[in-house]
Amino acid sequence: MSDSPKLLIYVSAVTPRINYTFRHICTHILGLKVKFTSKIEEFIAHEGMKLSYGKQKLGNELFIQSSGLLSEQGFTDVEVRVSKWENTVCFFRTSKESDLPFDIFAASFYMLSRYEEYLPHVKDEHGRYPSSESLAYRKKFLDQPVVDIWALKFKQILVNRFDYLEFPERHYSTKNILAVAEAYKYKKKGIVRSIGASIRDLFSLNMNMFLERIEVLLYLKNDPYDIYDELIHFSKQEDLEWYFMFQLSNYSINSKNVSYNKIKYHALIKSMGDYGKIGLLPGFEALSKFKTLKLEKNRWESIVNRPLKICLSHFFDINLPELYNNFDKLEIKEDFSMAFVDVPGFRAGTCSSFLFYDINFERISPLVIHPPALNSCAFDNYSFFEIKKRLETIQQNVKEVGGTLSVVYRNSDFEEVGNDKKIYNIVKMINKDE
Repeated sequence: MSDSPKLLIYVSAVTPRINYTFRHICTHILGLKVKFTSKIEEFIAHEGMKLSYGKQKLGNELFIQSSGLLSEQGFTDVEVRVSKWENTVCFFRTSKESDLPFDIFAASFYMLSRYEEYLPHVKDEHGRYPSSESLAYRKKFLDQPVVDIWALKFKQILVNRFDYLEFPERHYSTKNILAVAEAYKYKKKGIVRSIGASIRDLFSLNMNMFLERIEVLLYLKNDPYDIYDELIHFSKQEDLEWYFMFQLSNYSINSKNVSYNKIKYHALIKSMGDYGKIGLLPGFEALSKFKTLKLEKNRWESIVNRPLKICLSHFFDINLPELYNNFDKLEIKEDFSMAFVDVPGFRAGTCSSFLFYDINFERISPLVIHPPALNSCAFDNYSFFEIKKRLETIQQNVKEVGGTLSVVYRNSDFEEVGNDKKIYNIVKMINKDE
């Protein structure tokens, strides 16, 4: 890309939003260098590729009409009218003078920044932004990585206008993430907890769980959540790579994991680091309390003996922008939380990694967000057939834009009932690159 030509972009003023969005679409997704100017004379005199972004066209250049969103600060309850456009949707419509029928940059910023999540909304019973409130869910385009689709359509307009342009090719890839909120279902939890849980099972007449717990504790049966050796064996056969995210919270109503102090748990975490990248699964309290997040980060680093770089909130919400700002303060570099917990699809409208943008401070963060298309907690709301069909559609959409399909699984998903290997079939399907 060092020898590729630059696209000169005229804007009346280079705002952080404009800088963020143009560089994401043009440079990160399309691989095209950009340069901004606010000098009309420089823009008109330029003989290479150029595009103006504003209210009115200046001359014969490529022109995208601005809706004004990228020149604003803060957030207001903007009206968003979604309409069909070719094989996808669009919003922030423009006049016929524009070379695109909508403001692609404002629409992309709206999705990537999660603009709508800053607006007043009623949270669900777990304190999360409800998927049903999102524009993509309501207008039925959650299955589409619209930002990537728009970017490739914009690329075609550039190619039609500047036929000497060559773009780097994008290729379909996958990311597999395992969230370990509870390393074991029964074992390693201590005598008091095991006795208490067994008594609770008896009183609630949950005999299956009572008997299973006894069998595991007497070493007559493998712990259902202890799937690590089998998963590694499967992954070696299929040539798969993983991210393993482990929880290190204090025991509470929201955290039933083994104690973070257990040497065997430390050994498990470190051993998984031999087969993939490892990171932290912050506990419920750590998602809203900086001190707790910092404490869990320190625990992780003392076990692994290297700086923590990767985090995932897999069941509770990301509470924008506080959690991501806390990640920044602790120099956490990557996040895998940008998915809806209850439905498959693209929460931020993209299957490409992107930088977090904090609307409150109009600031581009160094935090890289890898948006999953599915958090397996959604398995609880759909049949296996429904999940498979949705994922096949999503996978096809991601392949068409050469994007990355990321999926968050739980170790409990791999708990086998008889010879049921459905979850492994889903993993295989997602990682098929043909």
